Amino acid sequence: MVDVETPPAAAKAGGSRVELTVLLPCLDEVETIGICVAKARRAIADLGVVGEVVVADNGSRDGSQQLALSRGARVVDVPIRGYGAALRAGIAAARSEFVIMADADDSYDLSNLEPFLRELRQGSDLVMGNRFAGGIEPGAMPRLHRYLGNPVLSFLGRLFFHSRSRDFHCGMRGFQRSKVQALQLRTTGMEFASEMVVKATLAQLVITEVPTTLSRDGRTRAPHLNTWRDGWRHLRFLLLYSPRWLFLYPGIGLMVAGVALGGALLAGPVKIGGVGLDVNALIYCMVAVLIGFQSVLFAVLARAFAMNESVLPPSLTIDRAFHVATLERGLAVGGLLLLVGLGFTVYSLVHWGSAGFGALNARDGIRLVVPGATATVLGFEVVLASLFLSILGLARK
Repeated sequence: MVDVETPPAAAKAGGSRVELTVLLPCLDEVETIGICVAKARRAIADLGVVGEVVVADNGSRDGSQQLALSRGARVVDVPIRGYGAALRAGIAAARSEFVIMADADDSYDLSNLEPFLRELRQGSDLVMGNRFAGGIEPGAMPRLHRYLGNPVLSFLGRLFFHSRSRDFHCGMRGFQRSKVQALQLRTTGMEFASEMVVKATLAQLVITEVPTTLSRDGRTRAPHLNTWRDGWRHLRFLLLYSPRWLFLYPGIGLMVAGVALGGALLAGPVKIGGVGLDVNALIYCMVAVLIGFQSVLFAVLARAFAMNESVLPPSLTIDRAFHVATLERGLAVGGLLLLVGLGFTVYSLVHWGSAGFGALNARDGIRLVVPGATATVLGFEVVLASLFLSILGLARK
């Protein structure tokens, strides 16, 4: 990452503390970048603040860099491709306390920076624009994005992370630069927008919203955004950063259902409505228990690993788990389950011996073998998970 050039306006501001940076990620935006830079500089002048406009260029080949420079922006070359990569580099290059970012397609109202700056001055760490509250010009947002994509992803963000943002993916937002840098944002694609909100929420930063408008962009070419690919990247990020919803809760549900129905089937066939269930259903119940337990373990291990790598903030629940689920207790529980499995195995052998080791009733045999095999597998899983958790605990210490 290198500065292409420092324009005269920024050089003059170098003697004073720069309060505000307007950050514009750019990739072949020659049709609109000049307009955006001019609007941002005019808004900064109208506010009477010492500010700068930074264009984080992602390898434009249409002359966007030169046009931005001629309009008074500072251009930062970002060789790593991606929306998130451009913004991360631009944030690192900013010289100010506050940053307001927006797309370089002239769809956001860069002439109205005052609401964002006001909230930042009043102590907000992250100020999100809300296009649904400010107004969306007809044709400015595809109907699929407006009525399905954005509402669903924003709802999931509020559900998974208790975020209060009503417009999770608004491209215009302001923030305190030092607070956002402390979040250690890592993604390079469009999911960067989700990562910023999620990590800011988990870090308990002060997040507020202001209405902002969305207009039709000024480009004649198609946008860089790919509806399905980028929508999936946002959804994938939300799911992977919330192992509770992706692994823990479904795993607990599978275990409870498997144990409840499987326990009933151990005593004999069960009839639900007009459907009769027997040992075949018992096998699938034990499979549900094993899969559910694996899912729960994965959620716990993934959360602990993410904490160690500073991908997610510390969790009081995980900290307590390290104190309660010690290696010794885990080995004891795993050993007990192995003994239960061994007990079922011995009993099944005795039962078989009582029949002269000949052919047995298949249903009776399965009712003995399946629970024993399940307890044995669970015992080994508990032992291995306890060992791995103890390794993660050593890394934390």
